[in-house]
Amino acid sequence: MPVSASPTRKLAAVGAVIALVVAVIAIGIAVGTSVEGDRDTGRPDAPEAAASAGPQEDPAQQKMFDDLAKRTSRRADGDPLAIGKKDAPVVLVEYADYQCSFCGRFTRETQPRLIKKFVDAGTLRIEFRNFTVFGADSERAARASWAAGQQGKFWQLHDALYAKTRKGAALAEDKLVDLARTSGVDDLDKFRADLKSADAERALKKDQDEGYQLGVQSTPSFLVNGRPVAGAQPYEVFAQAVEQAAERAGHGSAAKGAK
Repeated sequence: MPVSASPTRKLAAVGAVIALVVAVIAIGIAVGTSVEGDRDTGRPDAPEAAASAGPQEDPAQQKMFDDLAKRTSRRADGDPLAIGKKDAPVVLVEYADYQCSFCGRFTRETQPRLIKKFVDAGTLRIEFRNFTVFGADSERAARASWAAGQQGKFWQLHDALYAKTRKGAALAEDKLVDLARTSGVDDLDKFRADLKSADAERALKKDQDEGYQLGVQSTPSFLVNGRPVAGAQPYEVFAQAVEQAAERAGHGSAAKGAK
């Protein structure tokens, strides 16, 4: 008697297929290709491996991207790590690390413009995933952001963490508590307890496992309705990806009309 594949195996299989398709149509490897370090592959004058070209393409490829979007876009009620309508036609999933300077660039420069034009108009939902690649300090910061989310202050702490590049000792527990305080987290004892909790560990592992199964290799990496956008691309690349995704979902005029 055949045994059905588990959801994890199915997601991994879809990720492998998507990685192959992405390579073939030259939109980058797997999901992420930006490199944190001396090489600034996310610089605005060299956008590479962005979203695919347009709504008219192979229906089989489109079906695979749609399948990936369904599996990765959680659309959970009350998700503190998400902003935007649950039923928005487009979901942008971000895999990021709090020590990643390119992730900070996206948060400071691009995300506010996407929120103003697309999230506020009901076209876009943004879902954040803690995908830590720089070790224990990153993991502590990720758990802190999750803990802030338990008191409705995820985005406030998220933005504070990315207000400037913070590494190493700047992400020590006491520093994170100070940031939580200035971000409006009321119960700091609960915040400390949540930061160290098994629930925080499980939430972080869930996000990490999802990224690894998709083939995410570095941060930041993005999916826009299942389509990869690699690295800290200019705002215009993300705006085009959102508009094209909205058009495919039958909401093109609303997306283009948003100001």
